[in-house]
Amino acid sequence: MKKHISLFILFLSLAVSAQQEANRFFYELTFKPKKANPTTEKVMMILDVAKDKSYFRDYTFIASDSLAKAEVEAMQKAGVYKDISKSIKMPKFSYKIIKDYPDMKMAYSEGIINGMTPIELVYKESVKIDWKILPENQKIGAYNAQKATTDFGGRKWTAWFSKDIPFNDGPYKFHGLPGLIVKVEDADKDYSFELKGNKKITNFEEYSYLERVRPGGTGSKVEVNKEKFNKTFSEFKQDPFASIRPQLTPQVLATTIPGADKTVGEMIKDQEKMLKDFYSANDNPIEK
Repeated sequence: MKKHISLFILFLSLAVSAQQEANRFFYELTFKPKKANPTTEKVMMILDVAKDKSYFRDYTFIASDSLAKAEVEAMQKAGVYKDISKSIKMPKFSYKIIKDYPDMKMAYSEGIINGMTPIELVYKESVKIDWKILPENQKIGAYNAQKATTDFGGRKWTAWFSKDIPFNDGPYKFHGLPGLIVKVEDADKDYSFELKGNKKITNFEEYSYLERVRPGGTGSKVEVNKEKFNKTFSEFKQDPFASIRPQLTPQVLATTIPGADKTVGEMIKDQEKMLKDFYSANDNPIEK
């Protein structure tokens, strides 16, 4: 009982908090990245609920913020470049979903590169999820939860929501139940999100430290329709450095990077392989 009272006080405080404050909900995602392979992987995702919107994304980069900051500050102090990609863990997912309150209009974004400039490619949509709320109740972790089912994205989903947490939000694009979704998984168990904890963030940042300090910073947001988004992002995944290639003359490619035992060409080759490996690692998308 005390646990639920303290949680309720925490959530009520959101109504009077500043925009830089948020409640962070940690969801463990268990998923099958390959259609033909039953092997599952796990990654921690986060839902940050702020005053007038929520943000859902992979937690990996944000979890590495302190390490990344220390690495970058050490480079700045030494005055030499250092490749920190090997010490920073790569996320499993690069998308971000922002839901506006109270209408729940969503912005789905992915980061791409246009020339030497990072861009956040965005499409917006209104997603209506038709839930069937069932009388069945179950304890999910520390939460009293009720069952609901729906069809979404070509999959059949079962969700468990808790009225103890007064937000009609949840992981990924899921929303619209009378309480926070604490668990949701599809019938094939390709994707299963389960709430593992929460904490108050007093100095909320939409972007990770690495995104803020990289050349070009967080970049600009470019909004397109969903069809244009899918086409542009698909082309980017096929050739991530297509927009940079015209600037990569033989002289530039042969230039040695200060403080690193590699040329610009070698670095581009390494980065290109890393990105292609990243995008090819999952051929089993959550929305079929």
